Amino acid sequence: MNLDALRYGDFSRLGEAVTDWEQMTQKLADLMESAQENLKVKADKAKWAGVNATVSREFVDRTVSEFADAHTQASSITKILSDTRSELLDYRTQVNDAIDRGAKRNLTVVDTGAGTFTVSGNTRPDWASDPGGESGATDQQAVDDLRDEIQRILGKATESDDSAAKVLNLLVDQAEYGFSDAAYADRDSAAQAVAAAETLAKQAKDPASMSLDDIAAFNHTMGRYSGDSLFAEQLARQLGSKGTLQFWTEMTYAHAGARGSELDTMKTLQKNLSLTLATASFSDSDAMQKWKRNLIAERNTNFLSGAAFSPIGALGSQVISSLMREGEYDTEFLDDYREELFKADKAAGSAGTNDLWTKGYDALDVVFGEGNGRDPMEGLFDGLSHSPEAARHAFESKADLDHMLSTTRYTERGASLGRALEAAVTGLSRGDTQAVAPPHNETQLQIMQNVMGAVAQPGGGDLVRTGLGTSLGNMAAAYMPEISNALSGSGAESVFLTNSDEPDGFNHNVRDVTRFLSCVSEDPAGRAGIILGESLYTSGLIESHLADPDLFDGSHEQVLQDIGRNAGTIEGIVAHSVAEGKVHAAVEGENTYNEALKTKGDFAKTWISVGMTFVQVPEAYGGAAMGAVVGGGVGAVAGAAVDRLLDGQKMNGARDAALYESAGELYDSRESVNRLTQWAAEESIDRYHVDVPRQATMDTIRVAVNAGWNDGSHLLDRTRDLSDE
Repeated sequence: MNLDALRYGDFSRLGEAVTDWEQMTQKLADLMESAQENLKVKADKAKWAGVNATVSREFVDRTVSEFADAHTQASSITKILSDTRSELLDYRTQVNDAIDRGAKRNLTVVDTGAGTFTVSGNTRPDWASDPGGESGATDQQAVDDLRDEIQRILGKATESDDSAAKVLNLLVDQAEYGFSDAAYADRDSAAQAVAAAETLAKQAKDPASMSLDDIAAFNHTMGRYSGDSLFAEQLARQLGSKGTLQFWTEMTYAHAGARGSELDTMKTLQKNLSLTLATASFSDSDAMQKWKRNLIAERNTNFLSGAAFSPIGALGSQVISSLMREGEYDTEFLDDYREELFKADKAAGSAGTNDLWTKGYDALDVVFGEGNGRDPMEGLFDGLSHSPEAARHAFESKADLDHMLSTTRYTERGASLGRALEAAVTGLSRGDTQAVAPPHNETQLQIMQNVMGAVAQPGGGDLVRTGLGTSLGNMAAAYMPEISNALSGSGAESVFLTNSDEPDGFNHNVRDVTRFLSCVSEDPAGRAGIILGESLYTSGLIESHLADPDLFDGSHEQVLQDIGRNAGTIEGIVAHSVAEGKVHAAVEGENTYNEALKTKGDFAKTWISVGMTFVQVPEAYGGAAMGAVVGGGVGAVAGAAVDRLLDGQKMNGARDAALYESAGELYDSRESVNRLTQWAAEESIDRYHVDVPRQATMDTIRVAVNAGWNDGSHLLDRTRDLSDE
């Protein structure tokens, strides 16, 4: 910055810009609030159908999000401009004060252009008699001191001006269309984030020289800034796409076999780097678009590692996927990368895919902790599990879905595939306990139907034993409304409430639904998901209908019969499947079931909210209300059902026999669902002061549950006969 520009520049225009942006920020705040309170709320309540169920709803969601991002970006720009103007005005005051003090000592400061200036002392002969005085000649030290002081001030002003321009350009370039959600309180915080990224990038150029203390410090900085858009983009750009992959390859080689605190440090590094790159992937700047394209282009590059540069390294895709296990990546980037990986995986065939990724990479370990990262599909699936939209895109093609399911028999990718499928069909990101899932749309329903069909076909039950069981149970729980409608037949939508776009989306395919529930029940964690899902759904339904009789135009007795029979049917299918399967390793299966039940109860909101938004899970099991079909505080009864389920429906002792082997154990399970259903009715009657004959109501539920229980057994017999033909 030139000295005269700082001293005489017209900062009033910058002040006007700050005022304009302040006004713009306020207007955008009003628009953001209006979009959220009016557009979004109304769209969420609307009953969409057909194309509108996906296109229009997503358009509304994106529009509301853009208003929020526009406000965030305007606020950041306002604060950066305001902070920069204040700093420059302060530096102007400082430099003028310094020049005024110099003038009193007969020092003259002259701007010589291009950021340079001179400081000189007056040398008139008549001043020589008073050296160093107020009006006397000035020594060289005074000239040097003033020069250094002005240089320091001018340097800070230049840094303020340049860094403001740099971060504003980075901020605006983040989004090619629309706005960035990067939020900054002032220029300093934005500039510090960019500077921190540049520092780390320099360190990462030579990973072999980084000690564990260096890595810990590296981790600390990256952990602080991993969600910062400017930091993430600057780090990725400075490393470059190839440099990013080489850095991680070198790190995994240098710390292979890490144990104890070293292993913890490397796990944290992998997590922080994954989160940082995920943040960077959302930037639409030209530089980041190129970075993403180049990264995908490196998928078949062999990255060598170690000082000796071993001839066997890691494929780019193996390294990329190892850094996708944490964080939500940009959907478009995931789509592009997934297309290339799916193409290669399908070309190898179901049985050949394992050799494709592992042959020749026996010593490779590009992840710290579970697995070794040789199969890049595992990391990709984990990445998809954090991005529901990208996960949905991945499995829209039945051919792709069928291929991936079939490969689980030859690989270890079943669990990660299951997590990706959960995200696809629920709309919830893995581990997100705060979001309320959107209603199931037609695409999600079709994917879920395809999954059910794959499991239900002869031999499809093997999929449950390839690591998918836990996720399939969660998916069954999330689709309990649609499952209930399918088992009950046409016209049941007014009883089995759901906000799904297609309540009968399974086309009343009783065979596939029954076979699916039966097969998933063979996995203890899968069975826990079905039982918890059914219990929550049944309790929520009973409470909803008794709280608001207008939901169904029939009698209380009729609606309770329907609900009780459905509960008996679903749990009857589960219990009979387990009893007839003569579950092996009873103690192990029992412990797995109990632990899975507790885990799913603790985090019920992450998947059970889907399609059941009238259920309110208590804080101990997921937090806040999930919305309401009826309104008010509906959901307390369902929450109590979770408590009872976790405290009461646990198998106590294997009794030296297979689980559910005896008739007594089988009917104990029937009694459990009977009691839970009756308790839900009793609590709802008391809570809402419903005027019904209590004993007759309990008897109605008992008869209905028992009838449904027998229905479950008959359905199993019929579907087994069909599947064996």
